[in-house]
Amino acid sequence: MKLEAYETQVEELLAQLTLEEKIGMIHGAGLFRTGGVDRLSIPPLHMSDGPMGVRAEFADNEWKNTGTTDDFVSYLPCNSAVASTWNRSLAAKEGEVLGEEARGRGKDVILGPGINIKRSPFCGRNFEYMSEDPYLISEMVVPMVEGIQKSDVAACVKHFAANSQETERLWVDTKVSERTLQEIYFPGFKAAVKEGGAYSLMGAYNLLNGEHCCTSRKLLNGTLRGEWGFDGMVVSDWGGVHDTKLAAESALDIEMDVTYDFGKHHMADALLEKVRAGELSESLIDEKVRNILRLMFRLKMIGEKRGERKSGTYNSRAHQDAVLEIARESLILLKNDDDVLPLDAKKQKKIAVIGQNAAAIHSNGGGSAEIKALYEISPLLGIKKLLGGNVEVCYAPGYEIPGKEDTGSVNWQADSTKKDWGADPEDADLKNEGKTVFDGKSGQTGEAASRAEEYRKEALRLAKECDTVIFVGGLNHDYDSEGYDRKDLTLPYGQDALIEELLAVRPDMVVVIYAGSPVAMPWKDRAKAILFSYYAGMEGGTAIAETLFGEVNPSGKLAESFIGNIGQCPAHTIGTFGKKDCVEYKEGVMVGYRYYDTVNEDIPFGFGHGLSYSRFEYKYMTAVPVTAQAMCGQSDAAVSGTKKECAAAGREALPMYEISVTVKNDSERTGKEVVQVYVAPKEPGHNRPYHELRAFEKIELEPGQEKVVKFLLTEQAFACYDEAQHAFVTPKGAYEIQVGSSSRDIRLRQEITVF
Repeated sequence: MKLEAYETQVEELLAQLTLEEKIGMIHGAGLFRTGGVDRLSIPPLHMSDGPMGVRAEFADNEWKNTGTTDDFVSYLPCNSAVASTWNRSLAAKEGEVLGEEARGRGKDVILGPGINIKRSPFCGRNFEYMSEDPYLISEMVVPMVEGIQKSDVAACVKHFAANSQETERLWVDTKVSERTLQEIYFPGFKAAVKEGGAYSLMGAYNLLNGEHCCTSRKLLNGTLRGEWGFDGMVVSDWGGVHDTKLAAESALDIEMDVTYDFGKHHMADALLEKVRAGELSESLIDEKVRNILRLMFRLKMIGEKRGERKSGTYNSRAHQDAVLEIARESLILLKNDDDVLPLDAKKQKKIAVIGQNAAAIHSNGGGSAEIKALYEISPLLGIKKLLGGNVEVCYAPGYEIPGKEDTGSVNWQADSTKKDWGADPEDADLKNEGKTVFDGKSGQTGEAASRAEEYRKEALRLAKECDTVIFVGGLNHDYDSEGYDRKDLTLPYGQDALIEELLAVRPDMVVVIYAGSPVAMPWKDRAKAILFSYYAGMEGGTAIAETLFGEVNPSGKLAESFIGNIGQCPAHTIGTFGKKDCVEYKEGVMVGYRYYDTVNEDIPFGFGHGLSYSRFEYKYMTAVPVTAQAMCGQSDAAVSGTKKECAAAGREALPMYEISVTVKNDSERTGKEVVQVYVAPKEPGHNRPYHELRAFEKIELEPGQEKVVKFLLTEQAFACYDEAQHAFVTPKGAYEIQVGSSSRDIRLRQEITVF
């Protein structure tokens, strides 16, 4: 159906609706649904969390799971894991699985993906997000959104915007400059809207420069609707609306909340009264309903194509295979001295697997990202499955995780919207459903201390006895979770001390860290092999086992910098983080590697880092200026990194440079490499970072194979935002094009001039 056709039908439906019916469509009528209009065959909108799979079914008016057995789903790798693949096709595949499962569960809107910038490693929801880099986010979110929406389900990209902490998340005012927003915090959302065609978007809890994001006229009416031309649906985060008049006059379409008294929502009875009293125009409500109806036509919920809507499915074998494929490419080999990895399964007789995360399940925590997974393969299970019965696999917890107190009556969803939520990280009642969180530093007493000592001794005994030792530790959803932020980078539960003791006994021990965000690794110089995995979904343990024993060649790359201590992070040392009332992004555009590489900070593992069992030689590079007209005749396969970014696509793209890079696999193993292109201005000015990622491509090479990879850099690759002109400008002069395996492993350089 053409756009003009359903726009006419939108207006026809709108004209038939009463004011009361329209009000019923723009606020929650259940915890995850709006109201419909039966007489006009307008259904409710059914929504669901979240970014790692479709959340369990809740009662309509109570934060209580229905308890049925028909809402088990596929548990997908978290967005951090997806970004670590640096593989656009896998981002699309993740989206396709998520969309099909959401539709299969009868949902119209899936509340994801989350793409907030990882400004600080302390943010509790970082595992839900992709990266510290806006370009990488933009390139990964577009195919993910497109994948979701193939199933007639709306992707709801969140949280717009500058939402980088959980502490006091509904009331903290984030102060961000115009340039910083345009260069760092807006690009991912803009790409999702303008390139990905996202049907919906969620406002953030926080205030941005004095306005609550969910009702900000500057953000929603100005930037989103005005500058970007977004005509989709905007929904609030649950409980993110605080004023009826502001909500009505903003470009917000639907208010959702964590409370059950739906008539008391700000865009419910209170709005109806103000319109009836003449305080607010009904035309404001009409515009919101218009956007909702447009969404319904796009999803084939109404109109002549209703019978053609896709039905979706969930828990299919194809979905499980896709999850495993994504997990395999998400694993990041941080270190592999002396080629400790891969291990030879044929030489193993007795293996020690030590650490709670070897046997832990992570799908059922983390806040709104929690999943009722059909199954989850732990690393221990993955290792045992791979090795079979001829190898003795001995497991020891190694460290003690204090018992979790289930209060039963604590409603963290509702409590998390209260004033001062998460402001005091020491308050266990505010942290996670009343669960006790052990910081790894404070002493344990009594039974817990005794058990911890027993675990430690058992781990050391096994380490001495076995042929191979694998430690699997990291974080869990006591730390990686919605509603509160971490307070340090230290591995909890005394893991660092245990790792040091184990390495003293077994210097060849392999360390696997399973977590949702970076951790300090004070033992990294002693460990020979370190494998890092984000929460990698229901087949994460399979992928880890396959990688450890060489059935899979690791190809993941860090989508965020791993620092050694928080004193290195500019969000904490230049700007502010975790404050209750106001946080200032004084570091500006110097986020992540932009800062670390500019000041040459000594950090453990830089942005884009990730090793392989193969060796890749970067042999040749050319950077040639070309015209837009010449490049627009080429196919997507001919030029990587910018997806037809040329004059024919409606963009001003001069000057242009075609970058050609020859890469060779100089090893005996087939492997995948991410070729990364950075642009570095040679002349000072504009307070610019040392370099910025501007293109990348993941390639697969057989042993001895060479491949030429081409990239197209447009004017946008050299631009920065000028606040005086309120526009992007391209400073003329010399630039260095850098090509390498990470931001700190540049292999080839060539200087070019932008005229």
